[in-house]
Amino acid sequence: MAVSPHRREGPDASAETAVRLADFVLRRPASVFPQTVLDQARYLLLDTIGIAIAAGPMEAGRIARDAATLLYNSSDPRHSARMLFDGRRASLAGAAYACATQIDNLDGHDGYSPTKGHIGVVVVPALAALAEQLPELNGPDALAALVVGYEVAGRAGIALHATVSDYHTSGAWNALGVAAMAARLRRLSDGQLREALGIAEYHGPRSQMMREIATPTMLHDGSGIGALTGLSAAVLAERGFTGAPAITVEAPDVAAHWQDLGSFWQALHQYVKPYPICRWAHAAIDATRGLVLSHHLTPADIDHVQVNSFHHAATLFRGMPDTTSKAQYSLRFAVATFILHGRIGLEHISGAGLEDAAVAEMLNRISVSEQERHSARFPAGRWADVVITTTDGRVLISGDVHARGGPEAPLTSREIEAKYLEFATPVLGRGRAMAIRDAILSLTDPDSRFSDLSALLYDPPVVSKILQRPAW
Repeated sequence: MAVSPHRREGPDASAETAVRLADFVLRRPASVFPQTVLDQARYLLLDTIGIAIAAGPMEAGRIARDAATLLYNSSDPRHSARMLFDGRRASLAGAAYACATQIDNLDGHDGYSPTKGHIGVVVVPALAALAEQLPELNGPDALAALVVGYEVAGRAGIALHATVSDYHTSGAWNALGVAAMAARLRRLSDGQLREALGIAEYHGPRSQMMREIATPTMLHDGSGIGALTGLSAAVLAERGFTGAPAITVEAPDVAAHWQDLGSFWQALHQYVKPYPICRWAHAAIDATRGLVLSHHLTPADIDHVQVNSFHHAATLFRGMPDTTSKAQYSLRFAVATFILHGRIGLEHISGAGLEDAAVAEMLNRISVSEQERHSARFPAGRWADVVITTTDGRVLISGDVHARGGPEAPLTSREIEAKYLEFATPVLGRGRAMAIRDAILSLTDPDSRFSDLSALLYDPPVVSKILQRPAW
């Protein structure tokens, strides 16, 4: 993010940030949000909902939804909501927690490179939960609230990374985006917004990301607890609980990260993942993809694959994974799967895909090394280069490749829609999946209602068999 060399720091800058933030979160109407931003928000919503649908039958999602009914329920209708694609009720915070945990455990959701993490995973479940209490919420207002979540969470994430030494999970900062959305939609005051952000930051899970990378589990990126924390913070602040200030918002040395709020739109710079795999592996997959397609390689043509990437990518799980969590955090497995199948789908990172003997054999032909020039460009970029040696002795070099899906090489709207249908259709059936797609894409219409979409979001799926997905 560009920072002015004449930026102000100190108490005045902090006060200006608080005023600018409150005006943006609480008082900026959807009508003045750039149309391009609201258009993009539709596609971020569509993409995240697709992942939520596909993740529903997975074990982590089932456990999270059951836990929400056991631990995070509410008898007050104003503070409860249905869980997406389940229908059971939990508290606002519990419903958002369940869906965010579900999405977090299928690593195909959006992210923002400067934050080294993810936002849609929490703001989409939060929007759905909050909208349960707002039957008249129109489409543009819903999209504007979603954008508020992206913009606040992204800046909080960048500020936190810039001021602490540990590499923390997304839940540590995306909770603030959820709190801001709740403040907007529940019409909190400036003071309540300030307290909510402080509570969300204080309770946000400062969990260790690299620990989860080393031993992948259902903890994933901490976003379930981030969603729970953000909505809990808003309700606490609404009832008079105090917790300000949020250091990532009000500390003098982070003021520069908030100066472009409302002028630079982080929502336009999210990446959409082509594969349900940790983003750190995507550049290697794309570099391999380029060589395989351009040279018409089959698995039998490949003798060895040398992947060079940045440090964090080189630390990803190296062996043949035996769980979906490990599969999503394995660069070698992802590259091998693409070589064997020409794509990476849910069926490859779960069930029988974890016992694919051909993929296991291909792993033995893949080496991964850190390359300093790629490490130097992280986190702004996710780079890799690949060298494939063929069985007939050719040496094929990809050159430096940046992961697709972000602003450098965005997916088209048709590709995002195709991805959504690939993930949603096997679970819901084509008719319901397409109805959800159409309802989401119509939300920019001033006469649209979010309730028209939500009517499609809560019934449990009746199509449970995961079908073979087409390439896209």
